Amino acid sequence: MSLLTNVMDHSLDDGYAEAAARKKAAGESGMPKTLRAKLGLAAGLVLAALVVTVGAAQARVAAPVVAKERQELIDRIDKETTSADKLEGTVDELRDDVSARQRAVLKTSGGSGQADLVSMLSGATAVHGPGVKLVVDDAKEASTGGGDNPRETADFSDTGRVRDRDMQRVVNGLWAAGAEAVSINGQRLTALSAIRAAGDAILVDNRPLVPPYTVLAVGDGKRLSTRFQDGADGLYLHALEDNYGIRATIAVESDLRLPAAPSVIVRTAQPRTEKGTS
Repeated sequence: MSLLTNVMDHSLDDGYAEAAARKKAAGESGMPKTLRAKLGLAAGLVLAALVVTVGAAQARVAAPVVAKERQELIDRIDKETTSADKLEGTVDELRDDVSARQRAVLKTSGGSGQADLVSMLSGATAVHGPGVKLVVDDAKEASTGGGDNPRETADFSDTGRVRDRDMQRVVNGLWAAGAEAVSINGQRLTALSAIRAAGDAILVDNRPLVPPYTVLAVGDGKRLSTRFQDGADGLYLHALEDNYGIRATIAVESDLRLPAAPSVIVRTAQPRTEKGTS
């Protein structure tokens, strides 16, 4: 208790107190004494006040200009976004028209049953049926790293992120296991589809995908799931889970619905007609 009392009574060190007393006795203070020093201090204060005043005035003058430029930029972005939405709608309409014309040609050329089969296998028409739902996602560490975007890091090899060649192996494994139709994040795959990388993004037919990647495959569900997981590509996916923290779940579904591909256009290949055998 005596120690606390001593600290409260002598909060200022004796040496500091003695120096302050000497300075006070000598008449020293922090203010300048000479006229020149006082004028210098006043000039400095006036200059500082002038700088602050000029800065505030410039900020006030520039504020409306900045606000106007910002609003013009927002209006331009809104205008371009509206234009892009209209163009996208036009593209979708043209794709639907192309798909309808293709289905009509198939029906007139080879009979309704054959046309439906070709249309389903080519991805030109929507399908449904049993199959498997496979969801592949980046590792948790990759999803929380790199700021708001888990794909901002430059290294695309062992950061726990799913790569384009990983998705290629998954899809090829499903085809090999007996899948009859496959889609990724709602995009139907066809014989002309390409899965590739552009920077750190995975593209399917030039459309970027966002994880998690949901792969739907129509086929004999239980058999498809077993054959895929026991195959080389399924084991490859398990290795990604064990070594890099990639997350994957597979489930057998009783009824999956896959959309038609936006467009299936063939410009070079021609159907071969058999006129007879020699």
